[in-house]
Amino acid sequence: MSNLETILAAVRKASRALLGIPQEKIDEVLSAIADETESKSSLILTANAADLSRHNPDDPMYDRLKLTHERLASIAADMRHVAGLPSPVGRVIEERLLPNGLELRKVSVPFGVVGVIYEARPNVTFDVAALCLKSGNACVLKGGSDAAETNRAVTGIIHAVLQKFGIDPMTVAGLEGGHDVTERLLEARGLVDLVIPRGGRRLIDTVREKARVPVIETGAGVCHIYYDTKADLSLGASVVHNSKTRRVSVCNALDCLVVNSGRLADLPALCRPLGEAGVRIEADERAFRMLAGTYPSGLLSRATEESFGTEFLSMAMAVKIVDSIDEAIDHINRFGSGHSESIITADSQASARFGREVDAACVYTNAPTSWTDGAQFGLGAEIGISTQKLHARGPMALNELNTYKWLIRGNGQLRPR
Repeated sequence: MSNLETILAAVRKASRALLGIPQEKIDEVLSAIADETESKSSLILTANAADLSRHNPDDPMYDRLKLTHERLASIAADMRHVAGLPSPVGRVIEERLLPNGLELRKVSVPFGVVGVIYEARPNVTFDVAALCLKSGNACVLKGGSDAAETNRAVTGIIHAVLQKFGIDPMTVAGLEGGHDVTERLLEARGLVDLVIPRGGRRLIDTVREKARVPVIETGAGVCHIYYDTKADLSLGASVVHNSKTRRVSVCNALDCLVVNSGRLADLPALCRPLGEAGVRIEADERAFRMLAGTYPSGLLSRATEESFGTEFLSMAMAVKIVDSIDEAIDHINRFGSGHSESIITADSQASARFGREVDAACVYTNAPTSWTDGAQFGLGAEIGISTQKLHARGPMALNELNTYKWLIRGNGQLRPR
């Protein structure tokens, strides 16, 4: 048995032991991890500084990787929130009594061992550990090399708390190594029940293509806002600005503004706050002509085929002009990633149609895509944003980390031949 198989077998064993731990104790553990995160913040930030030293501060990856005292305090608060939420384990989803007297109950249960593969986002280490513990799952964390020092420090703190409470540290296992380790994790049938990739399109495609264990896709977000014929300009400008500039390196950031040609004259005012923030725009021909002379010339260029369907993850975005809501929906469904889309309109029929026909996990009216977040949805924290349709869609939190089983109670009933 290889070293990786030994680790995964130990995690599998820990997952079974976790089923017998009272929920009250798990909540104490999560609160203790939150406390240790704050008390050991200097240790975590020192490790984080070592990781940051290898990156250019202008690289969007830098912001994803960076931790601060404020961000650690927010992470700790999220953990305490998760501790205070009801456990999803053992929830009766459905029950019925058959005519023959058999009693059926459909009950939520943990997956068992959840593997999460992610890039330079050390906050994911905290979120996954908290959500998996609360939902009764052991977890295998395969972070990227960009955050190796930070993840090692965080995992060490979690292990120390688990040991203090008499819980097997392998309940939360961190893996180190390169692509070969990731590929072997993806092939670990019988040892890993579910793998969740959290990162960019390349990571998700790799996991989908190579996994032999079940996968739930999360992460990639090519997000649009459609500015309709009956949109409010002031509201639209603020929503577009927040969607794009609040935090450009995350998956809910705006990538393409779609504007109805009937409101083309609004485009300079709609984009003015973006220019002031330094956002680079790749505009189609009609948008380019309308913005030329009003938008900063150094930030404006003509769109190419690659402009649409790109997750920019930086201070850049595309602009597309359409002639109808039909064309807008077609464009979004063609180039979107199924993550988050928004319409700016005062027309309730347009809003209803957009919500019905746009194929995405989260569809907004008159609100920024930046709201797509498990904590903001009141879920405590999230393990990722699912962009697929099987099992989970949108922010994945505690309930989505459980599957279910049928429990059947009888009294000797025999099925007829």
